[in-house]
Amino acid sequence: MHILPKLALAVGASLMSLAAAVPALAQADPSAIIRIGSLYEPQNLDNTAGAGQGINEAFNDNVYEALFRLNDDGSVEPVLAADHTVSDDGLTHTFTLRDGVTFHSGDPLTAADVKHSIERVTAEDSKSSRKRSLATITGVEAPDDRTVVVTLSSRSISLPYNLSYVWIVNDAAQDISASEDGTGPYVLDNWKRGSAISLRAFDDYWGEAPKNGGAVFTYFTEAAALDNALLTDALDIVTSIQSPDALAQFEDTDRYTISEGKSTVKEIMAYNDRVAPFDNVKVRKALARAIDKQKLLQAIWGDRGMVLGSFVPPTDPWYEDLTGVDPYDPESAKALLAEAGLGDGFTFTLDTPNYDPHPITAEFIKAELARIGVTVDINIITSNEWYTKIYQAHDFQATLQEHVNHRDIVFYGNPDFYWGYDNPEVTRLIEEAEQAETEAAQTEKLREANRIIAEDAASNWLFLFPQIVIADADVTGYPVNGLNSQFFLRDIQKTN
Repeated sequence: MHILPKLALAVGASLMSLAAAVPALAQADPSAIIRIGSLYEPQNLDNTAGAGQGINEAFNDNVYEALFRLNDDGSVEPVLAADHTVSDDGLTHTFTLRDGVTFHSGDPLTAADVKHSIERVTAEDSKSSRKRSLATITGVEAPDDRTVVVTLSSRSISLPYNLSYVWIVNDAAQDISASEDGTGPYVLDNWKRGSAISLRAFDDYWGEAPKNGGAVFTYFTEAAALDNALLTDALDIVTSIQSPDALAQFEDTDRYTISEGKSTVKEIMAYNDRVAPFDNVKVRKALARAIDKQKLLQAIWGDRGMVLGSFVPPTDPWYEDLTGVDPYDPESAKALLAEAGLGDGFTFTLDTPNYDPHPITAEFIKAELARIGVTVDINIITSNEWYTKIYQAHDFQATLQEHVNHRDIVFYGNPDFYWGYDNPEVTRLIEEAEQAETEAAQTEKLREANRIIAEDAASNWLFLFPQIVIADADVTGYPVNGLNSQFFLRDIQKTN
């Protein structure tokens, strides 16, 4: 009798019928192109040439790598540096480079490339926002192809962190404002100015291959158009939602995933502290007290985000809640203006970027300050105009801007920065913090500096953006915290 074979045949037939009735499990597609929507198109492709925050989003650790990486959780880890040693006096840092790394052009990575890349950032004509953070570097040497020696004028506890902002660029590359030659897992495929940047996976990448075939960053000037593109399946991910009003459209959890991470994006009204009346601390404090920040935050973000009392967000180790330094108090604001000789008020121009949430924030500020006799003339400008007029020429009275950088209190220690804040005590504390031998000592110095900056009302810190990423439900592996506005691509997967 042949019962067993017949039984096996019957069971096999039943399983085949069951498999036919149940859809196959979705599989990740390693060749998928991830379609990403953003409001932050780079001005150019060189982060030492004033490219703006959009270049960090598209290129940091995607196209270009550094000796170290700032991870999405805020930690710092080596990437192109295989080893790092520090001399006893803290003034000499020696880096050994990883073996087997090539640029997208095919050239091998050498110490000469690293020397060239650091010197690009510290050069006199560099527009890197981190240039001053590397000012203690007095020399960079490449004694052999795998060794880089960095000499400092004073200790720099943050050197690995600061070097995470230094892209390693092929020293044979010329102008990279419209091209690239990095070591990252993606190469630049195309840049359609005003529209999109497309990247594709680099076949000869030294590390683990990306989990996708590339990405396209599509740029929008209005948040509503960005949201509509996701709703109509023209995008897979929106890197940062700019209005809570948009969230209701994506509450279908079968279609979308809403993720809220940790943000470093601060909305501020920056004054030009060099010019009257903003060179008067009483005027700055008056304007800080005249704006109901909680009401502003509620109007724009609802229950998300948080009011700020300084430039330091909770993700920085030296954070302290300083909202009580200049709390909302319109009567006190009027008194301070009178003490400053401006009891009848004054008029100033507020240069306002033309994308959300700046215009609505400007209108709110205008209405609030009118109640204390201050007239605000709103001047709407583009991102390019903001960069040339405000950041470069310092031709402004006050401006709105969102600052995205991680651990960027150091900008207040630079009197030449666009807002012109100049307090020698703050500059000293920030310099001493960098020379600290322990992180605890560094943190205490920067907390002290932060309190002084807040008491001086150096700028008007309005609110911290929430970090909200919305994606199609079939997309996973994307970063959610948005530190330094970077958006790592390599682990993103899209299922069929």
